[in-house]
Amino acid sequence: MDTDELLAAVRDGDLRLHELEAHGDPDDAAEARRRLLAEDAGSDLETIGAYAFGAADAEPNIENMLGAAQVPMGVVGPIALDGGAIEAEPYLPLATTEGALVASVNRGCAAIRAADGATARVLKNGMTRAPVFRVEDVAAASETAAWVRENVDRLASAAESTTSHGRLRDVTPYVVGDSVFLRFVYDTKDAMGMNMATIATEAACEVVEARTPAELVALSGNLCSDKKPAAINSIEGRGRTVAADVSIPRAVVEDYFGTTPEAIREANTRKNLIGSAKAGSLGFNAHAANTVAAAFLATGQDIAQVVEGSNAITTADVRDGDLYASLTIASLEVGTVGGGTKLPTQREALGVVGVRGGGDPAGSNADALAEVIATAALAGELSLLGALASNHLASAHEELGR
Repeated sequence: MDTDELLAAVRDGDLRLHELEAHGDPDDAAEARRRLLAEDAGSDLETIGAYAFGAADAEPNIENMLGAAQVPMGVVGPIALDGGAIEAEPYLPLATTEGALVASVNRGCAAIRAADGATARVLKNGMTRAPVFRVEDVAAASETAAWVRENVDRLASAAESTTSHGRLRDVTPYVVGDSVFLRFVYDTKDAMGMNMATIATEAACEVVEARTPAELVALSGNLCSDKKPAAINSIEGRGRTVAADVSIPRAVVEDYFGTTPEAIREANTRKNLIGSAKAGSLGFNAHAANTVAAAFLATGQDIAQVVEGSNAITTADVRDGDLYASLTIASLEVGTVGGGTKLPTQREALGVVGVRGGGDPAGSNADALAEVIATAALAGELSLLGALASNHLASAHEELGR
């Protein structure tokens, strides 16, 4: 069917919106939906329909496709860092609608370059999935937990039979009365790995049910914990746990931020540490999620996982008169293969960073991306803390017309 025929079939009740791709070209299906909504809502959808990739490219990533949401994309860098997986000075595309964000991160990047660069390392890597089981009583729960601890190798064999890349690293039981949670942790290489972990865990759960008194209730029991603020992710990590730090000479702090190392240290202590503690926050930082979200949009990450990406602690100290600052992100969930990274725009953005596709060795590209994002987020922290310490935050936004 062409666009007119698809639209008529929906109007006549012969087809539902989600069925159009089965009867026509994906771009025609998207156009039919736009025309339907434009007519019903009396709204022009011309810009939504002005996307640069074929609708077929997006089929694994979207249902009922209308078009594309176009978010302005800027770039920061070069980002000077010595990483465990990257030693280049890449640029990082950031997609955002928040004016002044790219300028702010760029200012922090410039200060880091003037300080001869930052250091970044992935400290831990493990994607999690935590199913929940029911048991008769705490005795059965204890029996199940004990069996799991003694049979991780057997569970690994079942889980890894579903993937050629993922590896089960650990399984930790948690008991709450007649509920048993098993937190599976996987090395998913260059994939963010949520789907990989889910499929692998399902296979392992079949073994648990066959060998213990436990019955599976839900493949995800929220102890993972995905796309929700969770202390367990702040403590144990999820995805990549990554840290970046830098020592900035006093003169550079004064030149780039118009303030002193002591003032930035005090602003960080009173705002990011004391203020966050008083608020009961899981994130002890200024605005790390800003950079994480913009990088996620640009590079095809799962945008909702910025929730976990905000699990970050910023520190600032004065060492021999200079400023030492660090940012540690406990649960940065990134990948360079799979999901949204396959879309043309996002592939191009990953190419700018130099981490498109699988790395050699496997996992190195995702590690490198995590290090770059963490360093850029540190740059954003420095810039905002500098603006606050020098009382320039409001004037900066006024100057940029935001």
